[in-house]
Amino acid sequence: MRKLQVITLFPDMFTGVFGSSMMWKAQKDEIVELSTVDLRQFGIGSRRTVDDTPYGGGDGMLLKPEPLFAAVEAAKVNDPDAKVVLLTARGQRWKQATAQAHADSTDNYIFICGRYEGYDERITTLVDEQVSVGDYVLTGGELPAMTVIDSIVRLIPGVLGGESSAEIESFSDGETLEFPQYTRPEMFRDMKVPDVLLSGNHAEIAKWREQNSLKAE
Repeated sequence: MRKLQVITLFPDMFTGVFGSSMMWKAQKDEIVELSTVDLRQFGIGSRRTVDDTPYGGGDGMLLKPEPLFAAVEAAKVNDPDAKVVLLTARGQRWKQATAQAHADSTDNYIFICGRYEGYDERITTLVDEQVSVGDYVLTGGELPAMTVIDSIVRLIPGVLGGESSAEIESFSDGETLEFPQYTRPEMFRDMKVPDVLLSGNHAEIAKWREQNSLKAE
């Protein structure tokens, strides 16, 4: 069973995501174990401080090294060989091929969600991989972690059920987006399903789908 742990200041953010849809199914079927590690529990002093001002000046606060090191070490107790992944804007861009590679791997993962203006650079000595979900700024690493985990879990064999489901989706070939799809009714508010899809001619349907798949940028 694959194990994915998330180090975060806001573990409650993951409750709904981990308890719904394919994430819930993957855990129910004992294909994946998803859990969170509350970074605040490793904070310093009575106020459980996890951040401080940066040396050299500047706006904002940085996550301190002590709580992050302690949280990673605690997660490693549960899974000593797990790879540590840091969600950061300067990381490698996350793509479908990357998600597939992680799903195909036998590795377990510990995801670190950043917050505030960043983190003490020394935490990177514990990190095996740095990833980014795009060229934009978010409040923290929780949403990127959810995105990355979802993209991995759904590709693990047995989660989706129909193993070809993921193969025909957008970005799976690295070049095209998924073709348009339709379901019943055949006519809805004067909008009709394309005739070719009703023809039963699988060769023509395949040709239409290929022609109508948009090129990925």
